Amino acid sequence: MRLRKEAVAVENVIPPGPDPEVTPTAVTDPQHVGDIVGALGTLKRGTANSRSWRRKLRLLLVIMGPGLIVMGGGNDAGGVQVYAQMGQDYGMRLLWTLILLFPILFFCQEMVVRLGAVSGVGHGRLIFARFGKFWGTFSVADLFIINAVTVVAEFIGVEQALSFFGMPSAAAVAASAVLLFAVMAGGTYRYWERFLVVLVIANFATFPMFYFAHASAAPVASGAVPSLPGGLNATILLLVVAVVGTTVEPWQLFFQQSNVVDKRISPRWMNYERLDTGVGVLIEVIGALVIMAACAFGLAHTGAFGNFSDISTTAAQLQRHVGHGTGYLLALATLDGSLIGANLTALTTTYTLGDVYPKMRHSLHWKLRQAPQFYGLYAVLVGVSAVITLAWGNDLGVVIDGVEALNGILLPSALVFLILLANDRPVLGPWSNSTAQNWVAGVIAWAVLTFSLAPLVTTFFPNVTLAQCEYAFAICAVGGLAVAAVLVRVRRRARAEARDQASLAADSVQRPPGMSRGEWRPLLRERRQAWRTPPLDTLPRPELSTARRIGLLTLRAYILFAIVIVALKLVQVTAGH
Repeated sequence: MRLRKEAVAVENVIPPGPDPEVTPTAVTDPQHVGDIVGALGTLKRGTANSRSWRRKLRLLLVIMGPGLIVMGGGNDAGGVQVYAQMGQDYGMRLLWTLILLFPILFFCQEMVVRLGAVSGVGHGRLIFARFGKFWGTFSVADLFIINAVTVVAEFIGVEQALSFFGMPSAAAVAASAVLLFAVMAGGTYRYWERFLVVLVIANFATFPMFYFAHASAAPVASGAVPSLPGGLNATILLLVVAVVGTTVEPWQLFFQQSNVVDKRISPRWMNYERLDTGVGVLIEVIGALVIMAACAFGLAHTGAFGNFSDISTTAAQLQRHVGHGTGYLLALATLDGSLIGANLTALTTTYTLGDVYPKMRHSLHWKLRQAPQFYGLYAVLVGVSAVITLAWGNDLGVVIDGVEALNGILLPSALVFLILLANDRPVLGPWSNSTAQNWVAGVIAWAVLTFSLAPLVTTFFPNVTLAQCEYAFAICAVGGLAVAAVLVRVRRRARAEARDQASLAADSVQRPPGMSRGEWRPLLRERRQAWRTPPLDTLPRPELSTARRIGLLTLRAYILFAIVIVALKLVQVTAGH
């Protein structure tokens, strides 16, 4: 009755067609339905879009948040360390890796934006509902393991940054843990988002490092041309994997989808959230460029160049050779990114646990006393991570490298499930991936899988040669082309058999035969406006073919094996210290 009255009340402002905000959906938490609450205002449920640019800007400012914040978490402790190492050891010659990875980052995050806005549930919930407990448990277990270690890595960043300002380690970690829980315990989504947006904006204060280091445009531009300083070797391969791991992280996929759901963003506001994500990606790439350039130009022609050890040492060297507070700005960037990363990573775990157990309240709109399990789990994660950080000793810098390598290894598995969900028509309907999007997604997944093999190769074959690496990449490329050829043949045959009927279905993204593109676009727009994911328990579970099942099992075996190898390598390096 309440929904019916609400629909009548906004009848005059909603565009024609079904209202996706009041249509029954797969939403599991009642707080995931309602007004869009943002750091800069509230968008009432049922508000129509506008053609006024001033009005559009106001709508964007209210909707912005999930994309901006998740990208701010990309330049966390691991990100700062990797970008600083790239600049200090290789100058700007590896800039091309960032240029290639950030469009990939936007492409992947755009898929989770669609999944969150259309389905109204988190990423973990979709994996469990569509692939069953077996695959859901593996996927979520991977996330929980890497998130637990990542939170520790973020506290490492906090400790190193505040120690540069002269704060004792115990006080730095304890104060940060209390601050992070206080922000969560505020009990309002708006309060939490405002705090995170302020931290993202504070990152702009570190951009003068580019000027202080006397960065030159010509070397920066030359870094956009692909090259491998010293040739293709194990060190370069590991660094590239670390760049992949710190730029496109599995937790970011889970977090943004859950946060889009928690902010109550519906398909009507999809383009605004895409723009939000694009702005966040731009800020992250500029921040990475500034850190890389500051270390490349500021430490060039000094004894520190080519000898990166950790963030604290690099900050001290920048302060010594560049001055102007550049070392303090690098420490500030580390502190800022680490606080964002620790908050988001721990929150991702609690969001995902709520997806696994739908009866558990998992929204920032609940007060502390209304969702004690949600906030309690967050407090435990932050508290335990803080204790581990203080108890581990002086070998904590090794953890950051291990976290980024694990992220790079786990990413292929996360991308496979993401691509499968983005093609799940019962869930996304006309919002499913197009053929072009699937080709791009397939290339990305195969490339990431290929690069993630580097830690295994360098562990078992530490003396790997350039020729051997080239042969390995060639074999992977040929394998990828062979798989693509098989998929094209199978897809063409299936499409020829079902094209006519499928293109007429309400959930189809295929243009019917004989219909022009001009006629198809408005029809597709109408289909998308009318579509929202039905309750998941009413949908038939997709059948896994034998080939797909074998592929997933093979990927799972590889992931488990790679995790063991990287863990042993991490223990070995730590013991060596």
